[in-house]
Amino acid sequence: MKLAFSTLGVPGMPVTDVLRLATEHGWHGVELRAHPEEPVHPGLSPAERAAVAAEFEAAGVEILCTAGYVRVAAPGDDAPVLAELRALLGLARDLGAPYVRVFPGGGTGQSPEEADATAARRLGTAAEYATEAGVRILLETHDSHRTGADAIRVLGLVGHRRAGALWDVMHTWLGGEQPAESYAALSPHLGYVQVKDIASADDTTPLPLGQGVLPLSDCVDLLSRHGWDGWLCWEYEKRWYEDAAPLPGILGAGRRHLARLLNESA
Repeated sequence: MKLAFSTLGVPGMPVTDVLRLATEHGWHGVELRAHPEEPVHPGLSPAERAAVAAEFEAAGVEILCTAGYVRVAAPGDDAPVLAELRALLGLARDLGAPYVRVFPGGGTGQSPEEADATAARRLGTAAEYATEAGVRILLETHDSHRTGADAIRVLGLVGHRRAGALWDVMHTWLGGEQPAESYAALSPHLGYVQVKDIASADDTTPLPLGQGVLPLSDCVDLLSRHGWDGWLCWEYEKRWYEDAAPLPGILGAGRRHLARLLNESA
């Protein structure tokens, strides 16, 4: 498995500094938070996109994903959602990223069936754009569709290879799923896995890997036993928790912790 970290943990950090951290601590890739407050977002010009891609290539670090905030199950018209998603796909294509991340984002006024149908309809349309771009759209286990069982209801309706799943291990755990249940649901569609750690279900402040309650060892062992060789990405949610420890100071220890889990599982 290859290891990445998300720029959600280093909000606003310039690309050059992100790459320095990645190379210093032995990370293979970076998940880019594609938001206007970040250096990399869909508003970049073609020249700016080319410059970012060149920086990553020169550093020998891969861009894993452009992690956007499109909510594919949200109530409302399809057109704005599809336009936002198409812009995100274009950014991923230009950067050479294989994946785009989207959220479910179903509304409280919807039934589960309505949310599923809305998300599947939009993902089915966007999957054709993704085919043209050579990128895969990944629906994260999050918010209205927190578990693998939730996500598979949507992806089963889509039935397109360019629409897959991103397994956020915190959300499936908070949703009451065991890792084996999540993997069984998501494995036919799995793009990559986001790892993290927290103190408890009631306190989701990010912690250094291995210092919380999430079943990271079980997840890595499960993936290894099934011969899965994709990406593990540390999503440290510093942007939402100002009091959390700065990521640069714990990035090396996090890399070593994941390496230990991989060695033990092997």
